[in-house]
Amino acid sequence: MKKQLLFNVAEYIRLSREDGDKAESDSIGNQRKLIADYLKDKDDFVLYDTYVDDGFTGTNFKRPAFMRMIEDIEAGNVNCVIVKDLSRFGRDYIDTGKYLERYFPDHDIRFISITDNIDSMKQAYDMLLPIKNIFNEQYARDISKKVRSSMKAKQKAGEFIGAFTSYGYKKSPTDKNKLVIDKYAAGVVRRIFRMYISGLGKSSIASALNKEGIVCPSEYKKMNGENYRNSHKLESTSYWTYSTINRLLQNEMYVGNMVQGRKTQRMRGKQYATDKDDWIIVKGTHEAIIDEDTWNKAQDLLKRRTRDLDLNTNMSIFAGFIKCGDCGRSLVKKVGTPGHGEGIINYYCGTYVRSGRQYCTPHPMPHLVLEKIILDDLKTIIQSVDDLREVVREIYAAIGAAKRVTVDEKNWLNTELEKVRKLKKAIYADYREGLISKEEYVTYRQDHLKKEEQLEKQLKSLEERQELETNTDIFETPWIKRLVELRSIEKLDRDIVVEILHEIKVYEDHKIEITYNFSDELAALFKSQVP
Repeated sequence: MKKQLLFNVAEYIRLSREDGDKAESDSIGNQRKLIADYLKDKDDFVLYDTYVDDGFTGTNFKRPAFMRMIEDIEAGNVNCVIVKDLSRFGRDYIDTGKYLERYFPDHDIRFISITDNIDSMKQAYDMLLPIKNIFNEQYARDISKKVRSSMKAKQKAGEFIGAFTSYGYKKSPTDKNKLVIDKYAAGVVRRIFRMYISGLGKSSIASALNKEGIVCPSEYKKMNGENYRNSHKLESTSYWTYSTINRLLQNEMYVGNMVQGRKTQRMRGKQYATDKDDWIIVKGTHEAIIDEDTWNKAQDLLKRRTRDLDLNTNMSIFAGFIKCGDCGRSLVKKVGTPGHGEGIINYYCGTYVRSGRQYCTPHPMPHLVLEKIILDDLKTIIQSVDDLREVVREIYAAIGAAKRVTVDEKNWLNTELEKVRKLKKAIYADYREGLISKEEYVTYRQDHLKKEEQLEKQLKSLEERQELETNTDIFETPWIKRLVELRSIEKLDRDIVVEILHEIKVYEDHKIEITYNFSDELAALFKSQVP
């Protein structure tokens, strides 16, 4: 008589209105009750923990409770997963199939979907499983499309559908799709427009508001209990900035027009900005904070104060590349005046310049010092590439044709590896069908895992030899060839900076961190040296 297996159960529960989940039949409580009823007369099941993702879509597996369940599986605490139905587990048919057909079997996890009559221990997954998964994903896509269509219709009707309102407004307590004025914040908005029209610059306005202790929009929303996160704001920024004032002055919402659709998002993708021509603007949907005359004056000033920079006189060759290593803001250029280093260019943290030492320190960096550091570093890199190329050529010549990798050798290793992996799956199938005991299964599996590891090491070693044989080709990549061309460089200009630099971070005491556009290529090149 076989010893009864004991299963430590993870009950997984998920609900998301975005997926079109039915509020009644798929509720958290309903799922929990169904699983409890299933377990109540089964002595070989012990509930280890309940994992609930409420409000998370099934179209991907980046869900906190699901990831916690996987951690418990990896730790050996769980060996059985139970769900109400497949759609609760996931609606992405590719990743769902990966977990059910590969991950769970490899980790000896029993999977049960109650309403689908699926139990991986009692029978293999039937041929309809992939079709069910595809149907679940298609259903989610269809619902997502309908939700987007419904939201767009609301936007075109002038209804507010966002999670957070523009600073100066709040949602109507009687209708969440309507905006009403927030008297305090609206007063700050009106003041900002008056200050700007009177001649104050955006940085000066931000500085004045900070000195008075007026909290910035993101902090104001948090103070009012909103779980708000500003995608434009750096983590360390909790004060008014030039960019905050600039965005506020250009926000057409303040004249009573509803502006929506500035970003869009696919079902599994990230949000991305849409062209201004595609924004949905409906006029006169709510009470204006700024009158038309004030708005027009501000927009006219914004246009007249915008000017094209002359690269030879106004823009540093490092503009757009040099950042403060502590607060993340761009460094600004300052030119010395008579009696104070006339004509000498220095860079300072933009936060320090605009908002003061209480928000960040100066991080001074002389232009000539920065240029010398980058030039010296670039020359060191170029010399290292030259030295490495010579070393590799010598080693490659010493290898000789006798040691070169053959196609047959690689094919044989891949074939053997595939055999071992098939055997590993086969013994699991035998164990699941009761043809071998658990002890036999564990022993066989360890043998196959050891063999698989040996073959993988041999294959990796072979691939490293192949890489060595073609190593000289690495030096013919565009970036490496360009570095060699810069061997005699003595001065940087804007074109070279744009070509080679990705970012420069400046810390206090003239410490800097340089990231080049070819940093990944260099890492791969030096990693490919012969062991």
